Amino acid sequence: MACNIFSNTVCQSCGCFKLFTSSYTKVLSSKLTRNISNATKLPKHKIMPPRRALLYVPGHDKRKIEKIGSLKVDCVALDCEDGVALDKKDLARSTIAEVYSEVQKTFSGDLCVRINSPSSGLAEMDIRAITATGNLPSTIIVPKVNSADEMRWFCNEYISSCKRVPLQTSIIFMTESGQGLLNLKEIIEAGIAACAQHPTRCHISGVIFGSDDFCADLEINRTSDASELTYARQKIVATAKAFRMQAIDMVYIDYKDSEGLKKQATDGANIGFTGKQVIHPNQIAPVQECFSPSEEKVKWAEELLGAFEKSTEGVFTFRGQMIDMPTVLQAKNIKRLVEEINK
Repeated sequence: MACNIFSNTVCQSCGCFKLFTSSYTKVLSSKLTRNISNATKLPKHKIMPPRRALLYVPGHDKRKIEKIGSLKVDCVALDCEDGVALDKKDLARSTIAEVYSEVQKTFSGDLCVRINSPSSGLAEMDIRAITATGNLPSTIIVPKVNSADEMRWFCNEYISSCKRVPLQTSIIFMTESGQGLLNLKEIIEAGIAACAQHPTRCHISGVIFGSDDFCADLEINRTSDASELTYARQKIVATAKAFRMQAIDMVYIDYKDSEGLKKQATDGANIGFTGKQVIHPNQIAPVQECFSPSEEKVKWAEELLGAFEKSTEGVFTFRGQMIDMPTVLQAKNIKRLVEEINK
């Protein structure tokens, strides 16, 4: 009887199936371990700060800006766009240019500036005001990007306006229309290509979902569970993560509804968003908790990685479950996020 090393039973005469699977597993384990190691060694500019909660603060309101240093939030955006009336735009630009350096000294998180959209006719003035300062922002948020051309325009305008070479400014853009969602992949690719010409100046690091403008554009009726936005949210996550970028979820506008906020934030975290926009300081703590690994999850990741280090096989048993390399990568992602949060 001829032996078959691909059968599901061990050959009684020579045990070749056992020999084959043992050798194959060792080769597979070695290859996958190298792949996991390479996947977790990101370029320096790709190791992004956590942005579990992103709070908008009107750029013209010095009283609110002065409170930023006391906030325990990952990310604050000094706003020139929706949070600022048209007759206050100039004041917002000049105020941000004036106070940015001082606020940065007292705030430990990522201090962003949100400019007006490329199609507004105001973005060029915003860029000039920002780049004229002696301290360029660590992150710029570009709203309502609908096409690859608009992304290229912003990147080229920003790069050409810089008077000096900054330290890797992150660019996060907002998807807020049907056109923007359809063109999402091309927009990211255009941004990557434009920034690649000046790698020491800027890079594309994330996508934000602007749900209110998106719903207005598509004439969507809002519901409490946001089920009407499932497709858009999942596409943004999948596309952003395909380029190893952050994906930041929509605003929960009822800032007094803490339970609704927690549910929507948890749903966003479960489908892959890395953070959420907030519009009130009271939303910060619950949102950041929802986008943080629980103590139980951190312990699980630490113990799983310990078991992985001791294992000589590509697949091993942990807590009664069969664990393979994708699960190991999930544990490594949790470990890396915790390290970034604790910095």
